[in-house]
Amino acid sequence: MKLPEELQFIENARKPQKTTAERMDGKWCIVTGATSGVGYQAAYRLAEGGANLILVVRNPEKADLLKNALRSRFGITVETVISDFSRLKEVREATKKLLASHPRLDVLINNAGIHNTHRELTEDGFEKVFAVNHLAPFLFTQLLLPLMTASAPSRIIQVNSQGHRFGGLDLTDLDWSRRKYNGYKAYGAAKTAQLLTTWEFADQLQGKSVTINAMHPGEVRTNIGMNNGWLYRAYQKYLLRWVLSDSAISGEAIYYLSASPEMTGVTGKYFNKTIEEQPAKYALDRTLGPLVWNKSLELVTNVAS
Repeated sequence: MKLPEELQFIENARKPQKTTAERMDGKWCIVTGATSGVGYQAAYRLAEGGANLILVVRNPEKADLLKNALRSRFGITVETVISDFSRLKEVREATKKLLASHPRLDVLINNAGIHNTHRELTEDGFEKVFAVNHLAPFLFTQLLLPLMTASAPSRIIQVNSQGHRFGGLDLTDLDWSRRKYNGYKAYGAAKTAQLLTTWEFADQLQGKSVTINAMHPGEVRTNIGMNNGWLYRAYQKYLLRWVLSDSAISGEAIYYLSASPEMTGVTGKYFNKTIEEQPAKYALDRTLGPLVWNKSLELVTNVAS
């Protein structure tokens, strides 16, 4: 019996995933949040496929270790840009460096993300999960679009999550000042906002040979959420990690979406790793999408300009 559409993601997670042997020699790829988990595996797999990498990360020591390891093993060019995505000023500074030093960009992978169990505001005054998971990559992508258009054909991959199905998006209370904070719903709100603006990006990029798609990287072991209290960290480390898969499957899926000829021209879609599926219905609301886009644009313009 086929599952209802809203539960199809359960079946999709079990399906054989697509792979590609296509090489990416000479391509330039940005990976944000590349020093652990999904981002690390994506960087490793892209390097294995011959791509040159720009790693956008917070921790310079971890960045140097990964840069040197990938250079040594695969003989590719690896550069690092240090940027804390909870600070939109740093996001803007990172893009200035990239635009000044790189004549082309073939793939942008927006992967950096966090999950909080308690409400926390950034120095810009935004709820931190919403800022890092949505506003920062929204601004980052917008500022890099001229370069990606000049480099076309190019691809943008939004590392999203089935966590968008937690809901929680309320445009009148994005900082959770009026509601009791719920970490899962706050995460769901950020990921829903990202999906709604992904469809808007896709519309605006029609005819420019720049594609943008979102993907769930799988139920895999990562360090997301390890910034929280000891109880959550213990749950993640000693219980949850045993039922999750190795994040290498996420790297392979991202590589497929980045490199496969089958993905040429495919845009405005949501994938469960490499299997196309429908996100939650409210994440497909095309009347809500422009409202989220305009609000996001207002927020990043007011703070980051």
